[in-house]
Amino acid sequence: MVKETTAVPKTSSVAYANQIATKSNILPLRGKFALYSPMKPTRQSDLAFEIVVSHYNEDLTWLKQHSDECCVYSKGGEKNAPEPPLTFTPLPNIGREGHTFLYHIVNHYENLAEVTLFVQGRIDDHVDMTVTEMKAKALTTAPGQVTTYPFRELELFEHWEGIPWEKYPCWKRWSSMTMQKMQETPLELFQKYISEDDRVPVAIGFAPGAIFAVNKQTIMRHSKAFYQRLLHKMFLGEMAHANPETGHYMERFWLALFNPSEYVQWDELDLSNAERNQDGQLAKGHWYRTPIGAADDLGAMRRGEGMESPESSVSPSTGSSNTPESSGTELSSITDEETLVGKSGFGFD
Repeated sequence: MVKETTAVPKTSSVAYANQIATKSNILPLRGKFALYSPMKPTRQSDLAFEIVVSHYNEDLTWLKQHSDECCVYSKGGEKNAPEPPLTFTPLPNIGREGHTFLYHIVNHYENLAEVTLFVQGRIDDHVDMTVTEMKAKALTTAPGQVTTYPFRELELFEHWEGIPWEKYPCWKRWSSMTMQKMQETPLELFQKYISEDDRVPVAIGFAPGAIFAVNKQTIMRHSKAFYQRLLHKMFLGEMAHANPETGHYMERFWLALFNPSEYVQWDELDLSNAERNQDGQLAKGHWYRTPIGAADDLGAMRRGEGMESPESSVSPSTGSSNTPESSGTELSSITDEETLVGKSGFGFD
């Protein structure tokens, strides 16, 4: 049975984004969305596994065999709506995948799946596994752990005073677009909203593209209010934008949020003796660093359990800088329904 929805009056997307953040249930749909969106039936409360998909206009045929396990949030409007058998919930085109993932956690905090796999609409540029293989690996995720997926190596983030976009030509895809800048530094946000610790980390590790699996118990180590606060700060108000700088920050914060003991390096001696962790990914203090001046954003491609560290992979105490991810097109601001669905073939999921 299709869930009934309520259209909301036409308003600016910023106001709309603020409205939906206060809802504890699935977002009421606006205008035409209510006419085309095949919403999921009433959600089960005992899901063992779920794939949360942040979608814009990507081809989701790779998910069709697992469509009954997918919770798709689409930000591309009616023309880019996922095709059956996938069902989906439409969201305004704001906040990149970070907004989508936090929206899901906040709205389903009381009935999260035992294990959730968070993905973007396209993953083949980051992961060389089938969905079935990813699910099997996700289901081994223990409480307190985060499962990540090759072939992209885990990367490090250390730009606590702000990402120096101009020093990285490989990130021009993002820096050349209209970006809503955040006044607070990554360090201020990390200390206040992620770690609640006054110390300054040397670096944190992250999965490019924000593709990871996490156990329900791990998510619930933080309260619902914690995630609501994070959602409001990072992606609502003035940051309710298609390309907010906080979207790039949040991509880098996820692993540290869920498993700080593995993904936060507090000082130069706080590093793993082993080069790789339980997922076969680069372990604490061994994460890949994108060189200043790099011309491409391919990062380090891991091609097997025995691969040695890439040349650019150095411990945070000995080198230079960091990386981003996701798909996008230039949107100067979001103020009406037309800009909610974007202007070209790239979205901000």
